[in-house]
Amino acid sequence: MTGKTPPPRTPDGRYIVVRGRLWRASNPGLDAADRERYVGDLMSARRAVRDAGEDIAAEKAARARVETAKRGLGERGPVWWTDGSPDLNRHLVKNTDYAAWFEALEEGS
Repeated sequence: MTGKTPPPRTPDGRYIVVRGRLWRASNPGLDAADRERYVGDLMSARRAVRDAGEDIAAEKAARARVETAKRGLGERGPVWWTDGSPDLNRHLVKNTDYAAWFEALEEGS
């Protein structure tokens, strides 16, 4: 364990909050084997981006692998929830319906 506190997750589980911005969380409905595979693919692809250096083609290929893994996890692409709520990925939390929740969370810390 790294000792880092995980980022707050919205009450509905759809987003994590990083530096005041909503980021779509992984689909909690994924089975463990799929989640493990996608996370492994994502970590491998991120290392490949880092290691690409000045090789633009290698970096582009690695970034495509990151995108594929994030789509598999449900963090990008079509939303994984089914109630018709919009995707607020990358929105500032203060500009969303989560603002009061987040403000209360910050006041409590």
